[in-house]
Amino acid sequence: MPHNAINFKEKLGLFNEQWSPKVIAEMNDYQFKVVKLQGDFVWHDHKDTDETFIVLAGKLRIDFRDGHVELSEGEMYVVPKGVEHKPYAEHEAHVLLIEPRGVVNTGDEEDSKTAANDVWV
Repeated sequence: MPHNAINFKEKLGLFNEQWSPKVIAEMNDYQFKVVKLQGDFVWHDHKDTDETFIVLAGKLRIDFRDGHVELSEGEMYVVPKGVEHKPYAEHEAHVLLIEPRGVVNTGDEEDSKTAANDVWV
């Protein structure tokens, strides 16, 4: 079995789509996904799980109904389960998401930004 490190920059270079998370690793029932974000997303929540955002490059704002959090490169935030949120990036941001296998990026909301699930790069 080969023992190879996973390089975020290399994985992010394999696709151009925005708002379309790509799985790069799994740990138990959790997936590590890289995603490119720019512009506004949709209001949504994940009723059964927390969602972790780690900014690898750029800046990300996560809006909540009662405020927001701003993240820069090297920062992270955990959105608690059931909390409605809407990510936004003025310029393209590269983000690592950590969430259980099978989580849909738009939660229960059907939208043009709903991405295919379990797509590996």
